[in-house]
Amino acid sequence: MFGDHPLSVNHLIRLKVLTVIAMAIALSCLFEKPAISDQADVWAALRAGGHLALIRHAIAPGTGDPDNFVIGDCRTQRNLSDEGRAQAKRIGDRFHVNGIESAPVFSSQWCRCLQTARLLQLGLVNELPALNSFFQSFERRKPQTRALKAWLKNQDLRRPIILVTHQVNITALTGVYPSSGELIIVRRSEKGGLTVVGTIETE
Repeated sequence: MFGDHPLSVNHLIRLKVLTVIAMAIALSCLFEKPAISDQADVWAALRAGGHLALIRHAIAPGTGDPDNFVIGDCRTQRNLSDEGRAQAKRIGDRFHVNGIESAPVFSSQWCRCLQTARLLQLGLVNELPALNSFFQSFERRKPQTRALKAWLKNQDLRRPIILVTHQVNITALTGVYPSSGELIIVRRSEKGGLTVVGTIETE
């Protein structure tokens, strides 16, 4: 209840979406702007080692997750639309055209992320719980982001790794608010610090 007026589920979802957007805008002010704007240079940086690509899952109509959401049961989740599946394939094509034929791929356990990751056709897809959405459990944002940073610090980046995840996770990690299917290219320093070097739209 809010005063004398009950808040509907739709109102609560809209409030949550507005809160997430506001937090994303605030976070974006805390991070440096991408250092590279030329797309060819962004791809070259990714191929050079010491970099990773974050991808927001491709188009999956809707917001949040249904109340009956169950990990591993795609019938209870938002899934990629036909447009989303085509977009995910195009993302994979962009990697191949730019000289990345295979790479370690890690994904959120949410079906829309796993579907996106597999359609990239870059190699075996590994589930990584640290990439799972915390959109509806925002208290997990800080501990989960810390866990992801700790995991990234220990990865071998002699060739790029690909992480398929959600907007909230990418924004918490980088300050960037990505569109569906957008790539965020990140450089990892020797001490484990992360810097966004560029973004790649896939539409």
